[in-house]
Amino acid sequence: MVTDVSEGLDAAERFPRSLMHAAATLYHLKDGTQADVARALGVSRATVSRLLAEARRTGIVRIEVLDHAESTPESLAADLADTLGLTAVHLAPPGHEALLSTALATQVGVALSEAGLEHDDVLLVSSGRTVWQAGLEVLPRFPGTIVTPMVGGQDEPEAWYQTNEITRLVAHQIGGQPAFLYAPAQPGPELYDLLLKDPATRRVLELWTRAKCAIIGVGAPPSTRASLPDFVPRDAPRLRTAAGDICTRFFDRDGLQLSYPGSERLVATTYETLRQIPHSIAVAVGETKIPSLLAASRAGWFNTLVTDTPTAAALLLSAG
Repeated sequence: MVTDVSEGLDAAERFPRSLMHAAATLYHLKDGTQADVARALGVSRATVSRLLAEARRTGIVRIEVLDHAESTPESLAADLADTLGLTAVHLAPPGHEALLSTALATQVGVALSEAGLEHDDVLLVSSGRTVWQAGLEVLPRFPGTIVTPMVGGQDEPEAWYQTNEITRLVAHQIGGQPAFLYAPAQPGPELYDLLLKDPATRRVLELWTRAKCAIIGVGAPPSTRASLPDFVPRDAPRLRTAAGDICTRFFDRDGLQLSYPGSERLVATTYETLRQIPHSIAVAVGETKIPSLLAASRAGWFNTLVTDTPTAAALLLSAG
């Protein structure tokens, strides 16, 4: 277990110049990843990210930003993957929303192909507008793959909240077998206990534990969103600091999960389960997603990112 040397220090001592210099040297001059730096210094990956940011703010590190035309999507993807400690980043070019949906789905297909899905493998799909849009587009075929939701249904009118429908769409596109989840995302106490004993629900919960791949929508900070599921208390004190959510499991800027009334009854994949999935593909675009993507990547909730080039460039700048 890594012991974070910054724990227990006051704000003035949290980031000594010597520690910032060591982190910057390992990362920028020795070509170490943030994970490498964390291991070498005995700190968390989140602390490494802050050390590097503080090193830039205080002038220990000076970075020259080249004109965007001088970089390529390939180099941008490689730099972002290295900075966030991800296995891969797949980028769609910028464009109108209708064209962007197709471009993102193409990159989701590339990520799914890299996962090497085979007959009887399990693919999880979350709720979210971008995941739903991907399900409407052409995806590679993976016959016999089992597709199942990673969160229960939500009583909202928008199509991107209907996880069984997203499951059906994705299964149809890839030639897979849908395994539906007949449970609300947040049932009442009595129903929750009954669902845990229900054979159909238990089958889906078991599929979660052996998933090979997941397509994950990452929600923006609640304060920036026009809509949230009705069962989420927007005014809950702990959610005021939320950086984002995955399947209505909210987290702060360090990736730590934030509870709220009723969150203990969520029928949704846990973050512990997410960490065990070999290929976890986050799909998200837009400036509002920057805090949530940074926090979720630092926490290890996904290892592959599908986004567009403007979001990737903004992420790289924010993470640096």
